[in-house]
Amino acid sequence: MISFIAAVILLTATPGPGVLSVAGVGAGFGWRAGLRFVLGVFIGTNAVAVLAASGLAAIALAEPRMRLVLVILSVGYLGYLALRIALAGDRVALARHRRSPGIAGGILLQAVNPKCFAVNLTLFSGFPLGGLEVGTEIAVKFLVINAVWVPVHFGWLAGGAALARLDLSLTARRALNLTMAATMLAAVALAFV
Repeated sequence: MISFIAAVILLTATPGPGVLSVAGVGAGFGWRAGLRFVLGVFIGTNAVAVLAASGLAAIALAEPRMRLVLVILSVGYLGYLALRIALAGDRVALARHRRSPGIAGGILLQAVNPKCFAVNLTLFSGFPLGGLEVGTEIAVKFLVINAVWVPVHFGWLAGGAALARLDLSLTARRALNLTMAATMLAAVALAFV
């Protein structure tokens, strides 16, 4: 159980499209709007977890054509998000928009987030919790994953909202945007490896 909890912490807290987008929404739209986005990311993450725990994700990803379609959708959407972050200019956020991405945006993000699939497939297919029936093991894993996931994502949201209040120089804001975009693309690349 300890190795499973450690894996959940490391895989959930490290930068990827989900947490970077949560921080970006917090920076660009504030805490309240970020809460709606986090709810969407939470729903999307748990939907992917259901697919991983049931084996449907593994079956779908085993089909080469389906895998290619998912790769194209993932790279396209996450590349688009990374570009929006990189081109946000002097604003630390996803870009200049009037509205936050909201719940639907969070769900969509996780539906095409390869790190979300990789993490959930790893956590549900690896790390057997000895002595538990399959249904109990899956329920325990959902509880542990979400017990870590929720505070981690609220932390990233709070960090993004706090970042927006800092008086960073124009150069620092642009460098931060470029770093966030590059980190998102690197996380996507690692998830495919």
